[in-house]
Amino acid sequence: MEAFYGILSTGFEWLISYAILLIEFIGVAVLMISVIRGVIGILTRKKYVRLQLAEGIALSLEFKMGGELLRTVSVRDWNELLILGAVILLLAALTFLIHWEIGLETRKSEGPERDPGKK
Repeated sequence: MEAFYGILSTGFEWLISYAILLIEFIGVAVLMISVIRGVIGILTRKKYVRLQLAEGIALSLEFKMGGELLRTVSVRDWNELLILGAVILLLAALTFLIHWEIGLETRKSEGPERDPGKK
């Protein structure tokens, strides 16, 4: 029974480690594509480049946070858990700030709302 448990545990750790790598790789790919699109957008003077870049950064941070959350499954020590918790809090704060910036940029790009009472 212990041999089966050892094989199951090893397989689970292998699966989790490769899932973390895959999720973080997707986040890096999203970030790289967003940056390349942003540079091309700046060079061609397209509208809403900052908004699209911020959305890409936010999406890549969410993938990174997903990988970190999945990493909590394999944590074995309290010190690792504290460090991982701090990383997750920082990523959450960055994601919140970027989403706030996206909201500001969206409102700015829509222009001032017209008051129906004013002409």
